[in-house]
Amino acid sequence: MTCPLCATANAPLIQAPVLGGPADASASICATCAEQTASDTPDPAHFRALASTMWSEDPAIQVLAARTLAKIPEPWARDLAEQLYLDDETRAWAENVPQPSAHRDSNGVPLASGDTVVLIKDLTVKGAGFTAKRGTAVQRISLVADNPAHIEGRVEGQRIVILTEFVKKR
Repeated sequence: MTCPLCATANAPLIQAPVLGGPADASASICATCAEQTASDTPDPAHFRALASTMWSEDPAIQVLAARTLAKIPEPWARDLAEQLYLDDETRAWAENVPQPSAHRDSNGVPLASGDTVVLIKDLTVKGAGFTAKRGTAVQRISLVADNPAHIEGRVEGQRIVILTEFVKKR
C-alpha cells in the first residue's frame, strides 16, 4: 500500500488516531508518518509529497497534512499551508489540537474532558447527603481548568467535584 500522507510506496500502514475531531477518527498511514506527525519537529524531507497528498478526499488525511505543514518551518511548507483549502468543519478539526493535560488519575494516567473514570474509594458528598460508592463510573468528566487535582462529573444526578487521586481512568 502507498501511504496517503507521504506517498511512500509499499509501506505497511497502521491506524493512527487523529484527535480533536470526530470520536474514533483515524487514518491509515505509515509508521514513519505516525512518528513524525506526533513530533514537534517533523522531518521536512519526509513530507515533500504533501504538495499532492494534501488534496486527499479523506478529512483525517487533510487534518494531518494541515497540522504537519504548520509544524514545518520551511518556506515551501508555509506556501502549501496557504494553498490548502479545508471546509469549515475540517479546518476547525485541524485547529483543535488537544493540549496535554496536567490532570492525572490515581495511577498517573492522563485525563481528558469527556473521559469515563471509576471511583476507587467511597466518597462522602458534602451538602448532597449521599455517599458515592467505590466502583461508580463517572462518565463525560470535565477538567477544572485552574486545578489539576480536581475534575467534575455527575454522580446520582448531582454535579460534583472529585479529587483525581480517588479515580482511575476506565
